[in-house]
Amino acid sequence: MRAVLQRVSRASVTVDGRTVGAIGPGLLVLLGVGAGDTSDDAAWMARKVAGLRLFEDEAGRMNRSVEETGGALLVISQFTLYGDARKGRRPSFTGAMAPEAARPLVDEVCARLRAGGLDVARGEFGAAMEVALVNQGPVTLVLDSRAG
Repeated sequence: MRAVLQRVSRASVTVDGRTVGAIGPGLLVLLGVGAGDTSDDAAWMARKVAGLRLFEDEAGRMNRSVEETGGALLVISQFTLYGDARKGRRPSFTGAMAPEAARPLVDEVCARLRAGGLDVARGEFGAAMEVALVNQGPVTLVLDSRAG
């Protein structure tokens, strides 16, 4: 699994002009599921997203997690994180898991985050979405459950 995390002061996602998810301070999580990913990857990703210290403490150091700050999460499924643009001009997405298999793993990540007490808003799986955000910092981090 791959994720792009952005620390935000607010973020929202709309589909066909209607807001389907919105948060205040917290993390925007663009989440891609790769071919071969399993429940173990979902568990790793949920633990990592919840526990990463991306928020500032009283001394101004990134020393607090979204769990510790009471921030929210906006999770957007994004198969294009598995795009391979090394050859040609059109990316290949063969590294992404098929949608019918990927959806349960995205659901699992969200369920694990909620089970940990976090407020989780979501995009609409497979829809054409418009994502708006105010990146705070800016702080942006890329995670990969399979990176060594």
